[in-house]
Amino acid sequence: MRTLNLENDPLAIDVQFSEFAFRVVLDDGRELTVPLAWFPRLLNGAPEQRAHWELIGRGEGIHWPDLDEDISVAGLLAGRGDQTKKHRSAA
Repeated sequence: MRTLNLENDPLAIDVQFSEFAFRVVLDDGRELTVPLAWFPRLLNGAPEQRAHWELIGRGEGIHWPDLDEDISVAGLLAGRGDQTKKHRSAA
């Protein structure tokens, strides 16, 4: 099992939005484009709310104070969307 080693993992340095997605620029040169549909709070937020973001730590994550949303770079790299949804268990 891999453990997260933040000393070597990429960090976010910038976030930009388009109509249907957002792009996270990483310090290693990669850029992640993520559909807004993966994160309903961002999707439903006003452009001004989405534009008001701040880095968590040194860039391990991104926080939107106006939308109460936190997204980790590790989660984005793993392809995880909104983790606040309740999953139905199999009956």
